[in-house]
Order: sequence, then C-alpha cells, then structure tokens
Amino acid sequence: MVDNRYATALVIGSVLSLLATVYLSIAVGTQHWYQYRSPPGNHEASNASELREDFINGEFDEKTYSDTLFRLNGTLGLWWRCVQAPGQSHWFKEPDPKLVTQCVSFTLPQQFVPKYKEPGNHNTGEDLLRTYLWRCQFLLPLVSLALVFLSGLVGVCACLCRSITPTLGVGVLHLLAGLCSLGTVCCFLAGMDLLRRVSVLPDGVYVSLGWSLYLALISSPLQMMAAALFLWAARSHRQNYTRMTAYRVA
Repeated sequence: MVDNRYATALVIGSVLSLLATVYLSIAVGTQHWYQYRSPPGNHEASNASELREDFINGEFDEKTYSDTLFRLNGTLGLWWRCVQAPGQSHWFKEPDPKLVTQCVSFTLPQQFVPKYKEPGNHNTGEDLLRTYLWRCQFLLPLVSLALVFLSGLVGVCACLCRSITPTLGVGVLHLLAGLCSLGTVCCFLAGMDLLRRVSVLPDGVYVSLGWSLYLALISSPLQMMAAALFLWAARSHRQNYTRMTAYRVA
C-alpha cells in the first residue's frame, strides 16, 4: 500500500516529466534556437532571391548557409535553418514586398559533417571541438527523450507489479535525462560562440536566443525536479516499510 504523500509525489513527478517531454520535443522540432536580425535593406537587395535559392537548393556548406542566415534574418535550430526573403516577384516592383520564411532541414549525414577551423575552407583542418559539440547537441536530446521513454516503461511495470521500488530507477533515469537536456543547451551555446569567433558578422546584424532554446532549458530543471520527487518517494517509502517490518518483528 502506498502512502498518500508518496502517491502525491509520484503524480506531481509524472506531470513534471510530461511537461518536460513536451517542451523538449517542441524545442527539438522547431528552429528558433538562435536568431539573426538583419538590417531592413538586406531584403531589398538584388541578390536576396539568389541567396535564398542557393540556401534552399545549393550544396551544403557551413559558410554559405551561415552568410545567408546573417543577411536574411536567419533562424537556426537543431534540425532546421530558415531565412526570410521576398516571395515571388510580379512584373512590377512592389513598394513593400512580403517576406516569406523558407526552411531547410539538416539531413542525418549533414549532422555528422566535420566542422573546419575556417568555415567552408577544408584546407584549414577539422575543428574537433566544434565538430563534437555539434554532434552532441544533436544526440543528447534524443538520448534524453529515450531515457524518459524508458523510465515510463519502468513506471508501467512498477504499477503492474504494485511495487514502488522500481521508482528509484525511474528517478535515476529522469536525472540523467535532465543532465542530457542541460548538456544540449550548453553544447549548442558553446558551438555558436565558437562559430561567432571565426565568422565575421555584417554591420548592423544582431543575434539573440530564441524561444526554442528556452523551452529546452526549462525542460532540464523540470526533469530534475521530477527525478527528485521519484527518488524521495522511493527512498522514504522503503525506509518506512523497513521500520514497519522491524516493528512487527519486534
């Protein structure tokens, strides 16, 4: 039989875990992790459409797509890169052309492409730190979601067995998932900081963190709070059960 305090802790921990999973899933699937704000005149430049076409249909090159992100209000995520450029132009020139967001996904092979000390210049040698930071920011959120899914299976087994003991394992898995989520944000920010050091931003371009990154950042403490509740419930229930057993024996 589970005490009401432990049952309440389990329910709250499950709700926090669900929220964290939803937040992290949304963050991974959206592109608003890092945003570039370009001067308004860049969209009216004659080569804006050419930059957009190269960005969508051109070969994958870090320097090429980074320069386009700088100039066309680009946004970057774990799986997506997007720019804003004027839509299909008519035979007459519109005074205020409508900006259309165009997104391109990173394919799985592109996630493992090495980074170079000078972006786009293969002769400068591989930048191992940026390469592994990029790969970690791609793999860690997947590991985090897999750990939460595994903890859910363990929780279901605990319910079927009518035992709270496996909840200790659920708490440990949530703690590891929270660390992976936090590691994702740290790797992404460290990688973008290193990229800024080797890239030259055009004048008037500003950078900011997007809401997708904040969602991933929020998911980490939620997972850790859920882990703390699961660990407390399992440990306290076990100590209480041991004391009750010793009392009955005595």
